[in-house]
Amino acid sequence: MLPASPRHIAVIGGGITGITTAYSLLKRGFDVTVFEKNNYAAMETSFANGGQLSASNAEVWNHRPTVLKGLRWMLRSDAPLLVNPRPSWHKLSWFAEFMRAIPQYENNTSETARLAIAAREHLFQWAADESIDFDVKHEGILHIYRDKKGFDHAANVSKLLAKGGLERRSVTPEEMRSIEPTLAGSYYGGFYTESDATGDIHKFTHSLAKAAERRGATFNYGHSVQDLGADDSSAWIDAEVDGQSVRHTFDGMVICAGVGSRYLAARLGDRVNIYPVKGYSITVGLNDAASQQGAPTVSLLDDETKLVTSRLGNDRFRVAGTAEFNGINRDIRDDRIRPLIRWVEQCFPGVSTRQVVPWAGLRPMLPNMMPRVGNGKRPTVFYNTGHGHLGWTLSAITAELLADAVESSAVQTRAVLAR
Repeated sequence: MLPASPRHIAVIGGGITGITTAYSLLKRGFDVTVFEKNNYAAMETSFANGGQLSASNAEVWNHRPTVLKGLRWMLRSDAPLLVNPRPSWHKLSWFAEFMRAIPQYENNTSETARLAIAAREHLFQWAADESIDFDVKHEGILHIYRDKKGFDHAANVSKLLAKGGLERRSVTPEEMRSIEPTLAGSYYGGFYTESDATGDIHKFTHSLAKAAERRGATFNYGHSVQDLGADDSSAWIDAEVDGQSVRHTFDGMVICAGVGSRYLAARLGDRVNIYPVKGYSITVGLNDAASQQGAPTVSLLDDETKLVTSRLGNDRFRVAGTAEFNGINRDIRDDRIRPLIRWVEQCFPGVSTRQVVPWAGLRPMLPNMMPRVGNGKRPTVFYNTGHGHLGWTLSAITAELLADAVESSAVQTRAVLAR
C-alpha cells in the first residue's frame, strides 16, 4: 500500500534559498519542517544584500582578466576584490577548482542568465499570490562604464547574456542621464536592462516564510543543527534548542545552509566545496527631501568598483558589493565600508551620508560560480546551495528545480513500494 500522506522533508537553513525551497515543496504537497539557528528568517546573508534581481549580472567570475585584477588588488585594503594571502587547504583547493572552471566561463554565464530569467516569473508570481510587499521596483538596471575597455568587455558579455535569452541595450552618456538624471560624473557609456528589478530581500524572505507557515510548514527557529545523517530510506537531525539536543527523523532533507553547507555535506559523505566570500553593504537613510530627490530610482551596477545600488522605498538607499576572501569572518571593516560611502558622495552628491548603516554577509560560492541543486550520494539527501552573489536572483528557479528532484525521488520510492 502506498503512503497516504506526503513525504516529510526537512529544510536546513532559513535564508532566501531555504525559504523558497520550503515554499516550492509545500506547493508540491510535501510536509516541510525548516531548521534555522536564528530566531527569524533571513537574518544572515539574506538580511541586507544589494537588492538586485539581476539577470544582467549573470557573468561568472571565472575569467582571466578578473584573476589578474585580483592579483593586482591583493595589497589594497579598499580593493573591490580582496584576498587574504594567508593560505589554507580549503582556500587553495577552492582557487584551484576556480581556475579549472575558466574554460566554462562563457557557457556558465549564458546558463546563469537563462536561470535568472526563469526565476523572475516564479518569484513575482509568488509575491502576487501571497500579497508580499517588498519595495519592488521594475525600473531596470543600468550598468555604468568610465572607459572604452570596460564598455567593450560589457559588449562581449552582452552577447553571452543574449545566448541565455536576456535583452539589454547599450546606451550613450546622454541616454544614461535620461535614464537616471541624478547620476553625477563622466562616463564612456552603459548598458541598460529594462527587465531587471530590485527590492528588499529581507522583507521578501520574511513574508514568504509567513506564507509557508500559513500553508502548513513547521518552523523550528532557534534550532542549531549539531549533527545529522541519512540512509537510503530516512534522514535524521540532532538539533540543539535551549541547551537540549533533540533528534528529529524525516523521509529526506535538503541542505540550504549557505556557508555552513560544506560542513553539513561532509557529515553526509558529500563534497560541496563552498567558500565564504564576504560582501558589504550600506543602507543610507534618506531623511530629508534633498536626499530623497538626489538618490537614484533606477538600480545601478558599477563594474569598475563592483558596486550595486537599490532604492528601497522612499527613504532608503542600498549600496552593496565588493568580495573578500577571508574565511568565516563577519567583521565589518571600516576600510571596506568607507569606499562605499565615498562612492555615494561622488556619484550622488545630493544624498546626505550622515546616517549610514553598515552590514557584512558571507556569500556561499562554489568554484564554478554555479549553484549545487539536486541529489547527494544518498537518495534521501538533497542540496540547494552555493548561489554566490546571485542568491536572490536565482532562488526561485533553483527552488523549483530542487522540488522537481525531490518529487522525482518520491515517485521512484512510491513505485518501489508498490511492487
